[in-house]
Amino acid sequence: MDVKICQHPPTTLVGLHRSMSLADNQTAALWQQFMPQRDRIVNRLGEALYSLQVYDPNAPNKFNPHTLFTKWALAPVSSAVDVPESMATFELSGGLYAVFEYIGPAKNAPQVFGYIFGQWLPTSGYELDDRPHFEILQPGYNPNADDATEAIWIPISAAASKV
Repeated sequence: MDVKICQHPPTTLVGLHRSMSLADNQTAALWQQFMPQRDRIVNRLGEALYSLQVYDPNAPNKFNPHTLFTKWALAPVSSAVDVPESMATFELSGGLYAVFEYIGPAKNAPQVFGYIFGQWLPTSGYELDDRPHFEILQPGYNPNADDATEAIWIPISAAASKV
């Protein structure tokens, strides 16, 4: 998997969210709820969608399969006006990210993220930053397809020098 280091600009997003864990993964249900409603979002910027995760930096045990996080299904907008009643606005602050282009079915996520966090990050010269993680999904994205393509954005900062 190729990696690029990129700045993502601050972005206003509108969509739905749920609290979940990896052990109680409700991602499919969240997207099944969001997709029929996405066309109600006004001022959308293109057709790409964001699958975004917010992790609690103060969670005990940092991260395990039962750690709760907030998962969002979102569309970028030029402004958050007339937000549909069932939806909410999310302000992505932007910043430095490692971007991985992944091609393959979503069921391979454990191996993909295992590589990112277990191999790439420890030797990259960067540290994980406390900002949202997200994937950008292009129109027609099918999580079960062998040629499904997504851009995985991992928040990073320059590693502190070790003295």
